[in-house]
Amino acid sequence: MFFFLVWEPQILCSHCPYYAEGKSKTLHCSINYGFLKTSKFKPGPMSKFENAQFLVGANLIFLIPMVFLTIGQLWIFLGITIFGITLWYIFIQLYVCKDCVNFSCILNRVPKKERDEFLKKNPTMYKTWKKSGYQFNDE
Repeated sequence: MFFFLVWEPQILCSHCPYYAEGKSKTLHCSINYGFLKTSKFKPGPMSKFENAQFLVGANLIFLIPMVFLTIGQLWIFLGITIFGITLWYIFIQLYVCKDCVNFSCILNRVPKKERDEFLKKNPTMYKTWKKSGYQFNDE
């Protein structure tokens, strides 16, 4: 719960345009709908340190149960867990990450052309992404 309610919003969600939505105190995105906004909107891309934190946190969520299932020699449950994680990853890559507007996320699969078009229509994000060194296709 700590990862999803405290850590992830600080490092990942705060870079998402949904975080800038009006006076709403909750997110309206497809993956974390209804979660409380616990930090301020950061219009630029995630830093390498934030990406590393996200990878560590996400991997801990998956690895901790697998470690205990292995210690307990619960091989069937370990197999089911690995199968479930694999299905989850395939599902989000096919149905969520290819349409997500949080371009900072390392799982994001929106084509660069569409990403560039979106960022150019949002002056605040465009400026901060450009300042961070992001290269737009037509420049």
